[in-house]
Amino acid sequence: MEAVSAELAKIHQEKISRVASEVSKIVVGQEYMVNRLMIGLFTNGHILLEGVPGIAKTLTVNTLAEVLHLDFQRVQFTPDLLPADLIGTMIYNQKKAEFEVKKGPIFTNVVLADEINRAPAKVQSALLEAMQEKTVTIGETSFKLDRPFLVLATQNPVDQEGTYSLPEAQIDRFMLKVKVDYPTKEEELEVMRRMANMAFKPELETLLTKEDIFSIRNEVNQVSISESLEKYIIELVFATRNPKDFGLNEEAYYMQFGASPRASINLNLASKAHAFMNGRDYVLPEDIKAIAMDVLNHRIILNYEAEADGITTEHIIGKLLKKIPINH
Repeated sequence: MEAVSAELAKIHQEKISRVASEVSKIVVGQEYMVNRLMIGLFTNGHILLEGVPGIAKTLTVNTLAEVLHLDFQRVQFTPDLLPADLIGTMIYNQKKAEFEVKKGPIFTNVVLADEINRAPAKVQSALLEAMQEKTVTIGETSFKLDRPFLVLATQNPVDQEGTYSLPEAQIDRFMLKVKVDYPTKEEELEVMRRMANMAFKPELETLLTKEDIFSIRNEVNQVSISESLEKYIIELVFATRNPKDFGLNEEAYYMQFGASPRASINLNLASKAHAFMNGRDYVLPEDIKAIAMDVLNHRIILNYEAEADGITTEHIIGKLLKKIPINH
């Protein structure tokens, strides 16, 4: 980095380190989720949050958007939701005797697709163009979405009643899949005390502007990664496709499909962001290992034998990280 940008990067890193504490004024715990949400924001990557209802997924996203001074829209996905409810539609203006575009809630900086797997595939697929191309087509006109644009989707575990499996093409477009767990006893006690106080409404400080976010993206892009670590990423991803080539015969028995090339790209990007947020301008193996679970766990498809034997993607990825060496 140049001297000036290095100084600016340090200022940004200090502000980033304060974001979690600012969010914690309202949200108890969930530092891990906040960290992953910021990685997505700083690398232009969408995030899928999975967890049971009522564990502050929506509240965390809303609070983070306020701290980062971003426009925020929440869309509740339901079985009767239509694509037009999400992206917008053409309406007829009687006074002007012409059709006008009525933009949907997707025209914002952060859109929260709440309980995305409660809506059928045609609605989930309406997000694909927006997520990939950052554009939306209404009628015959394409519109560019606001920048930054980030889709944060929440989903309940698939074994819950009334849910639909996400199409694999859409799952792959999420940079990270973050599993959100219940709070600890101490955290839930604090949640209960706060929510029982109806006057509880702390003031939040805006820490980063949109311009800061674009600047941080450039700084993350300048984080260096060695050739040996680039090859390590490729080895990890290829081990999900051809596990037997890496001596993972037991794991191969349970794996149906491996990760796509998007996994390699996202693992590289996310590890750079992880390094930057930890005050470095270079990637360490620990950065890759720290982020690998969230990048890979929705891209590895297991078979029925894995489900029958209670084998999870987390188990498989853990084995990969232990087995695949880093060749310096």
